[in-house]
Amino acid sequence: MKLGISTYSLFGATKTGEMTLLDVIDYIANIGGEHVEIVPLGITLTEHPELVQQIVERAAERNIEISNYAVGGNFSGKSAAEITEEVERLKAEVDVAAALGVSLMRHDVASSQDISIAHFLEELPTIANACAEVADYAATKGITTSVENHGYYVQASDRVQALVNTVNRPNYKTTLDIGNFMCADENPVVAVAKNIGMASMVHLKDFYLRPAADNKGEGWFRTSHGNYLRGAIVGDGDIPMREVLRIVKESGYDGYLSIEFEGMEECKRATKIALDNARAIWDSI
Repeated sequence: MKLGISTYSLFGATKTGEMTLLDVIDYIANIGGEHVEIVPLGITLTEHPELVQQIVERAAERNIEISNYAVGGNFSGKSAAEITEEVERLKAEVDVAAALGVSLMRHDVASSQDISIAHFLEELPTIANACAEVADYAATKGITTSVENHGYYVQASDRVQALVNTVNRPNYKTTLDIGNFMCADENPVVAVAKNIGMASMVHLKDFYLRPAADNKGEGWFRTSHGNYLRGAIVGDGDIPMREVLRIVKESGYDGYLSIEFEGMEECKRATKIALDNARAIWDSI
């Protein structure tokens, strides 16, 4: 197992211009991260090959691995021609992943206002076929692609399982975010236990959870069934982190663990605390 950080955790600092993506790599190395996961929010790396090379060089200089490349994607509600266009766009992102030297790439698969199970089952074959085409191309580069449990539509553990099983490719798995199941009002302990066996990557995230009746304000967002969540530092929120990490550890998973922080605290300090908390909990299990 290698414990590191998603660049998403430092988005608060990159969004304001306080840090560049290369600064983020330096920071992660400085605080003891063993790998960096590249999430290029606000940057299209397909259009900036020079930055891809700079990322590779900086990571090598700091002796830190690049673990995963994570990008957006959507095959829902599109025509056949639009799906083909999206598949080709994601194949170009696979080329970026190959240039980064990673063997893992997460791409989103679907977003919809209609998150009903009926709509999901209706679209599942189309989404799965598109994911399979991207995965087949990624296989030629030695890359495993994955779906993350987020975005409400393909977030619940059973829906993730349905998609991975329908795609039915050895190099198509799930980026398992231990916190995001709460957005679909699932118990994270149960959901992680269900899906850890098909995980290519694990995200460590924490949330504060409050019931719908609380009517929370700034910093809170609604789950699919109306409860409230707010991002927390890993180990400080309402996820039973020790039990979740015990499940991950006892499953035999020995890949990358990646901190994802999206709370209201200052992101640099919060990310370091999250990393330290996660390491302490993992080592004590």
